[in-house]
Amino acid sequence: MAKGILSIDLDALVANWRALDRLSAGSVETGAVVKADGYGLNAGIVGKALARAGARRFFVALAEEGAALRQALGGSLDEGPQILVFSGHMAGDAALLRDHGLVPMLNSPEQLSRHLQFLPGHAFGVQLDSGMNRLGMEPSDWAPVRAAALAQGPVLIMSHLACSDEPHLGQNRAQLDTFRQMTEGCNVPRSLSATGGILLGPEYHFDVTRPGVGLYGGAPFTRAEPVVRLSLPVIQVRNLTPGETVGYGGSWTARQPTRIATLSGGYADGITRHLSNIGQVFAGDTPCPLAGRVSMDLLTVDVSALPEVPETLDLICPAQGVDRIADLAGTIGYEVLTQLGHRYERRYLGEAGADIASPDAAGQPAPVTTP
Repeated sequence: MAKGILSIDLDALVANWRALDRLSAGSVETGAVVKADGYGLNAGIVGKALARAGARRFFVALAEEGAALRQALGGSLDEGPQILVFSGHMAGDAALLRDHGLVPMLNSPEQLSRHLQFLPGHAFGVQLDSGMNRLGMEPSDWAPVRAAALAQGPVLIMSHLACSDEPHLGQNRAQLDTFRQMTEGCNVPRSLSATGGILLGPEYHFDVTRPGVGLYGGAPFTRAEPVVRLSLPVIQVRNLTPGETVGYGGSWTARQPTRIATLSGGYADGITRHLSNIGQVFAGDTPCPLAGRVSMDLLTVDVSALPEVPETLDLICPAQGVDRIADLAGTIGYEVLTQLGHRYERRYLGEAGADIASPDAAGQPAPVTTP
């Protein structure tokens, strides 16, 4: 079966990082979050492009992700780029943290004890819970160990905002105040803001910002350049008469003479079934509605509005970004991006990736195309 084509514009990615860097006020350093394999776009390739643009701190979720990123970026704990691990120092992580020069963001007194026991003298950061109640030390955890932790010289203290994409909510201000109280007098670089926090304004920026989804073209960074295009091959076109149905369960019925195109792509490729009968693909700026259920490998689409059916139709494109798809599916752009499967042919576009040839997640050379 023909593969869909997932095109990643590395120039747009870099432009988004630079735009968010400009928004990070004054002398604030702008890092980059590349967890979940660079939001599904290949952390090694994304990381290289961002490192060349000037990013020197990268954030991942797991030590294993950090190890793979270090292999792609090179460098070391002492020379950088710095790679910080949100999950901290989990049991069994010591060798990965040591051998790949990773910085765990310690989330509990237990992790602090583990780190000092197994990797004394190795760099670490601290993650505090300022009110999200998800990860990090709460004030009652932090107060008894604060002096001991600070004596070891953490490289960063961070927390995470729960509602930064909803700036009108008072929880943002409450978390800001709590973070200030917990870190007052620490004399350690601090970080509170991901993409949404950057947009809240300078008082949320502190010393380091760490944009994630905004780099990849997602909300709440509405000024982001589109990074991803997903083009699905047309396998077959057929004509229906009124009353004929399409797909599993016959959930779509032709009300007039209709042309139906069958596309290569389905829920095995990360295209959610929630788009059945309500989603659309595009031929340029012309929408073509999905007709019938999304199946494992195939989509069926009403192409009656097209004078000619092209070889491919776009699910993600400038006319329909990941957040529009997410709205239709009742989810968020993060999920749309990170669920994209590995059956697509990935093409990396732009001068920012002209000589990048890191292997993709399947271990094969990643094709790179320049304009």
